[in-house]
Amino acid sequence: MSTRRRAREIALQVLYQFDLNPSAISVDYKPFLYARLQEPASVIFSKALVEGVSTHQQQIDNVLDQRSEHWRVNRMATTDRAVLRLAVFELACSDTPGPVVVDEGIELARRYGSAHSAPFVSGILGRCLDDREILQKELQGNEHPADA
Repeated sequence: MSTRRRAREIALQVLYQFDLNPSAISVDYKPFLYARLQEPASVIFSKALVEGVSTHQQQIDNVLDQRSEHWRVNRMATTDRAVLRLAVFELACSDTPGPVVVDEGIELARRYGSAHSAPFVSGILGRCLDDREILQKELQGNEHPADA
């Protein structure tokens, strides 16, 4: 598994925990990152993803609401929601190639979601990829670029 894929996976686990237990946001999650990621660059990347999604969550949720058909973010499965938030942030606030972000999101959904997660995530991320420039403007505050 690539180091960036592993960093995304660990960021997903943190975001999932934050979603299920919002009071956990106040807990320092960095020891979790350091314990599971060996390379400092992976920790930095994972931390940037977590902080970026946390900072821009409302904007990201608005993007997802606009691009998902017949689904509101609050009705999505927790895992799917976390994967989508992570991928939308990376699409909007990094220079990672869009198709790579989409593929990574689909793989995370396949690995951690239900049998229906990968096609669901793929459909929404496909629409987001088509609108990448718009996403970048909607999430303009690039205080936490994912490629730091």
